[in-house]
Amino acid sequence: MYEPIRGKSVHSTMAGRTQDFPHRSREEELDIQLAGHLAALLAVTDELRALAPSADLDTAADRLAEQVARLRGGRTPARVPLTAAPNGPHPAALHRKAHTLAGRALVVAASRADTAAAILAAERMDAHAAALEPRELASR
Repeated sequence: MYEPIRGKSVHSTMAGRTQDFPHRSREEELDIQLAGHLAALLAVTDELRALAPSADLDTAADRLAEQVARLRGGRTPARVPLTAAPNGPHPAALHRKAHTLAGRALVVAASRADTAAAILAAERMDAHAAALEPRELASR
């Protein structure tokens, strides 16, 4: 009535074949994700530095670069040159974007239990929120 199976099934499991593709631990995945969020925050911080240079932004950019390099095994992140002043977004839009990125970094740093990155992300959130307050109140 039924024909017997003559060949190997194409629906096989990956059991016993773990060497076929790379595996990363949860911690490694979180490191990659946190480094990405901090690198994006660094890029926005560099854009803000090009628009309105300040010692606070310079210090923040240096600290962000250190954290990204630490998470990437010593590889330094790409930086936006200060001479390349963007013609794009208004500083308030950049501060909102930076605040959002810092929040994402904070969530990942907290789940990873990375105190240094969490403190830095929280400080950047506060700084960008403070930079937005006068503008937000003036627009109401």
